[in-house]
Amino acid sequence: MPAPFLMIAASFLFASMGVCVKLAAEFYSASEIVMYRGLVGVLLMALLARQQGMSLATRVPAMHFWRSASGVLALSLWFYSIGGLPLATAMTLNYMSSVWMALFLLGGAVMLGSARVDGRLVAAVLLGFAGVALILRPTLEQQQLWHGLAGLLSGMLSALAYLQVTTLGRAGEPEIRIVFYFSLGGVLAGALTTSVSGAWHAHHSLWGMALLLAVGLLASTAQLLMTRAYGTGSTLVNASLQYLGIVFSFIYGVALFKDAITWSALLGMGLIIGAGLAATALRSRATPKDSQHSVTES
Repeated sequence: MPAPFLMIAASFLFASMGVCVKLAAEFYSASEIVMYRGLVGVLLMALLARQQGMSLATRVPAMHFWRSASGVLALSLWFYSIGGLPLATAMTLNYMSSVWMALFLLGGAVMLGSARVDGRLVAAVLLGFAGVALILRPTLEQQQLWHGLAGLLSGMLSALAYLQVTTLGRAGEPEIRIVFYFSLGGVLAGALTTSVSGAWHAHHSLWGMALLLAVGLLASTAQLLMTRAYGTGSTLVNASLQYLGIVFSFIYGVALFKDAITWSALLGMGLIIGAGLAATALRSRATPKDSQHSVTES
C-alpha cells in the first residue's frame, strides 16, 4: 500500500483510539489506561519479534529507559487531557511536538553560539504558540486549565521522546524493540501509579474491557502503519497527512461527544497545523536524516 494511504489509515486509527480513551476515562484512570495499552503493545511486539526471529535483548538499556520515561509520561498526560477536553483540542495540543522540536533546535543554536538563527523557525514557533493561546483561552473559561496544560506538556515531552527515538535508531535499535520497551515502560509505570493512587478496578465490565483492548490494538496497529509510511514515503508528505488526525478527531468529537468547538479554537488548530508543517519542512531541509518523526505514539 502506498505511504500516503498508510498514513491516512494510521491517523484515522489514532483518532479512533482517542475516542476509546475518552470513553474509557469514564471508568478508568489515565494511569490504568496507559498500563493496559502498554500490555497489549508488549504482547503484540513480542509476537512480531518472534515471527521475525528478532531478539528483544538490548545493548543500550539506559537509552530505552529515558525514551520510555519521557514517552510514557507524555502518553499519560495526553490520556488525561483527552478525558477532560474536546477530543480535537487534546489531539492538537499533543501534535505541538513539531513546534517544540523547532524550539529545541533554536535553543540549541543559541546555547552553542550559532551566528545565524533561522528567522523562519522563530516565526513557526511563535505561530504555534499563538495557536495554543487561542485554543486555551476558551479552555480557561470552561475550568479545564489543568487538562489543557497537561495536553500542552504532553506535546513537549513527545518531542523529547522523538529525539530519543532518533538516537536509538542511530544506535541500531529496530522499531519493534523500541516500541516493545516503550510499551513495557507503560505497563510498569501505569501499574505503579495506579497502585499508589489506589485506583485499581477489581471488577471490569465487558464494555470497559473492550475499550481497553481497543485502545491497545488501535494504537499498536497505527504505530505499525506509521512505521511503514515513514520508512517508504516523504517525511513532509507524511507529516502533512498526519495532521488529518486532528480533522478525524474534530468529526468524532462533534458527532459522538457534542463537543462545542469555538471559532477561536478552530483558528488555533489551524495555526498549530501550519506551524507544525512549516517547522517540519524547515527541519527537513536543514537536517534531512534527523527530521524523521518518531513513528511511536509518544
